[in-house]
Parts: sequence; structure tokens; C-alpha cells
Amino acid sequence: MSYELKSVDAFVGELCSYGDSRLRVRGPARELRDPYISFMGSTEVFGRFVERPFPQGAENQVGLSCINLGGVNAGVDTFLQDDSLLEIAARGELTVLQVMGAQNLTNSFYKVHPRRNDRFLRAYDALSHLFPEVDFTDFHFNKHLLNSLRAVSGERFDRLRRDLQATWSTRMTRLIAALDGRVVLLWLRYDVGTAVSLGASPTLVTEAMIDGLRPRVAGVIELEVSTAEQAEDITGMIFGPMELPTARLMLGPKEHDRIADAVAARLLKFMAAA
Repeated sequence: MSYELKSVDAFVGELCSYGDSRLRVRGPARELRDPYISFMGSTEVFGRFVERPFPQGAENQVGLSCINLGGVNAGVDTFLQDDSLLEIAARGELTVLQVMGAQNLTNSFYKVHPRRNDRFLRAYDALSHLFPEVDFTDFHFNKHLLNSLRAVSGERFDRLRRDLQATWSTRMTRLIAALDGRVVLLWLRYDVGTAVSLGASPTLVTEAMIDGLRPRVAGVIELEVSTAEQAEDITGMIFGPMELPTARLMLGPKEHDRIADAVAARLLKFMAAA
């Protein structure tokens, strides 16, 4: 287990896994006998550095168990390739699926880690030919890679960006279909405020891309959110002495509570109309 996961484990409770899945999600493990709603997503759903992530807060209001299937730095590929988690989510009443960034996908140009999708593993020949002057052994994270490539050539970067966005739309369509369309998209939009950025998070996801998915899902919940630093929401977060810079970029406990309230209100409307 990596240092990062040890840190998460130590400060916010146990991690767990379900079935044959190798993804470590937010614990403790839950019973899956009663009707439930699955929450599938990345670090925000997991609730890094907070004691009560928003799936737990929503559960207190909707009257159904809310199963947290969020994984730190997970992406669309994480779940699309995980039959155990797909089966769990498909058995539930509904899946709240976080809109995750388009940079964290294996695509025509590069390969990412199968579970921690933010990790860059290697460049394919197409990327080496597109950026022959770049040494790709210098990169370990996708955002660092993409920011650097954009600085080298905006025109060539646009070719890569278009491929990533098309790949994201295709994979999201497949993921929604695997969940029988019983999906509510959760689009948490925020600007991390870095000096060099690929834009607002979720990275490279546009309104048009979300609009393309609307006919395939039960609904979309769109929320503008702020990082713990932006919202002055660091008090009450749980992290180690070396983790403050990272914690500042996460969602704080008050923001998780606000998301829980908004999600619960929409879910109750969806269930009443079903």
C-alpha cells in the first residue's frame, strides 16, 4: 500500500473493497442487501481528508443506504474496467456518477494507471511523433504532462485535447449503458486557482460534452464548488503534517455538507417522480 493510501487510511477511517475489485474505496464496507444508491467517482466522492463525505450526508436525508464507491484519483476507466463495482452499482436503485476529468483516460496518445487514473504510465508512438522534442520519462502525472505539452505547442496540444474529449464521451456513454442508464450525473465544477491550469475542474469537460449525455441519464446535478482554501473550509479537515498543501485543494467539510444537501434534495425529487 502506498504512503498516500496509508495516510488516507490513518486519518479518515478504513478503506475497503467489494467483490473481486482491486480498487480501495471509502470504508467501512457496507451491506448490500437493502435497497441502496451507489455513489461512483473520484477523490471528491471518496471525501479525502473529511470525516463525513457527501454520500454519507445525503444518506441521512434520502432514506436509502448510499454506498460510497469513490476512489482517490479514480477516473472513468477505473470503473469501466471494474466488473465488481459495475455489478454492485447496477443492482442498486440508482447511481450518482461524478463527472470526472477527460485527462485521466488511456487514449490514442498515452496510457494511464488502471485504477489511479491520474498516473501517466507511458506515451504511445502517436504522442512521440506529435511531440518529438519531449522526453516523456520526465512525467508521472497526466496534468503535468498536458500542461507541459500545451506550453510546447498549443496547436499540437489541441489535437491531443480533441482526442481526449472524444474518448471521454465514448467511455462515459459506455459506462452509463453498463449501469442501464439509471444514472444521475454529478457535475462538481470548480477552479483550482493554479497559475498554470488546464481550466476549471473537471478537466477538459465542456457543456457540450455533458449535453451529449443528458438524453442517456435520469438527470444532471450541476454545482459550483470551492476548494477548502477558497472557502476557508480547512478547519475540521483531517490530515497529516505534510499534507496541508494537498488538503487546501480538496473539498472541505462544510462544502461536503452543502453538496450533500443539494444532492439529497434532487434525489428525493427524482425518486418521487419515478
